[in-house]
Amino acid sequence: MDLVTYFDTTKGLGVLSTADSEGNVDSAVYVRPHILEDGTLAPIMRDQLSHHNLQSNPKASYLFVEKGIGYKGKRFFMTKVVGDADKEKIHSLKRRNLKDSETDSSEAKFLVYFRIDKELPLIGSGA
Repeated sequence: MDLVTYFDTTKGLGVLSTADSEGNVDSAVYVRPHILEDGTLAPIMRDQLSHHNLQSNPKASYLFVEKGIGYKGKRFFMTKVVGDADKEKIHSLKRRNLKDSETDSSEAKFLVYFRIDKELPLIGSGA
């Protein structure tokens, strides 16, 4: 199954892990990322710790645990390619439409593009 179909049809929980230039690690819960035609993985990020870490260290990992019984999912080891703050592009990709009272609409958001360096299953080495 290709990644576009996988993330469009599979519900679950995602965790993005980043580290700053000194190796201090952060992990944060993230929704399913967007997968672009070229295979780039692109989550929408707020201007918080994960995004700040990527300014000094482009390496990250994304772990996705599928909803259901057992431990199924995927792990991605990635490198940040570029970030984009285009509000219209970000708005067009949003999957949820939150009410103004549920989010700070003035908060900066970024579409961050990652090259997938390696993909593994959630459990095991994939061998």
